[in-house]
Amino acid sequence: MSDPPASDVVDYSLGSVEVSLAPLERYEEYLQSRGKKVTQQKKVLVETVYRRHEHFEAEELVEELAYSGKEEDRVSRPTVYRIIKEMVDAGLLRKLNLGGRFVYEHDYGYPQHDHLHCQQCQKLIEFQSEEIEKLRAAVAQEHHFQVTGHRLIISGICHECRQSRRRRKRPVDLL
Repeated sequence: MSDPPASDVVDYSLGSVEVSLAPLERYEEYLQSRGKKVTQQKKVLVETVYRRHEHFEAEELVEELAYSGKEEDRVSRPTVYRIIKEMVDAGLLRKLNLGGRFVYEHDYGYPQHDHLHCQQCQKLIEFQSEEIEKLRAAVAQEHHFQVTGHRLIISGICHECRQSRRRRKRPVDLL
């Protein structure tokens, strides 16, 4: 299968969103509005999550923080789960259910986007599509529905997993 001509290629990459506050400032504002304390553990967790942009499971974060070199950066498992829930409630993180497995991603400062989910290797591929946005608007209009957002996760098998499946040796090939 050949690649489409450059003029036919559609850009599905994510753009950027301008925000007025840094993620930690936004989280502190959320906590203060609810009369909750801003602790060192909460700061460490927000900074750790926003240091990189990748999907993660809570247990991965628990392990990363448990094996941190600094004593003051260690956060217990229950505290990690509690802070992650607060971060979801504050609009900093989005929780995705991938067949009973919960994965988190940045929500604050990131544009509306959708995902391709490989059911074999669990990879998540992010993309944006004007066509999906237009379809969403048309369906909402038809039903007199006000859209506040959406989540689309398309499940399947990624290119790498399909290729590795094709390359498997048959018993006859091993002779």
